[in-house]
Amino acid sequence: MLAHAEDLRTWSKNEALASAVKTDFRKAPLEAQNMALCEWAEKLTITPAQCNREEVQRLREAGFSDEQITSAAQIIGFFNHLNRLADGLGIDLEPEMK
Repeated sequence: MLAHAEDLRTWSKNEALASAVKTDFRKAPLEAQNMALCEWAEKLTITPAQCNREEVQRLREAGFSDEQITSAAQIIGFFNHLNRLADGLGIDLEPEMK
C-alpha cells in the first residue's frame, strides 16, 4: 500500500488525496469514475466470486471502455496474485515498505 500511495502522491501531486486513499478510499475525494473502480477492485480482490456483469456494466456507465475494464481486471488480478504468492511463501516486505 505504501508504494501505491507514493505513486499516487507523485502522479497527482496531492499529498492529502494519497493519504486519504491509503487510509480509506471511500472517504477520499475521488471522482465518481475512480470511486467506482476502487469499489470494484476491492470486491474483485476480496470476493471475486460475487462479481457479476452488472458491476461491469456500472463501470461502463461510469465511463470505462471494455478495454479499460479488461486492463483493470488484469492489473488487479496480477497484484492479487503477487500478494498471495508473497504471503503464501512468507516473504517479508522490504524494510522501507513496512
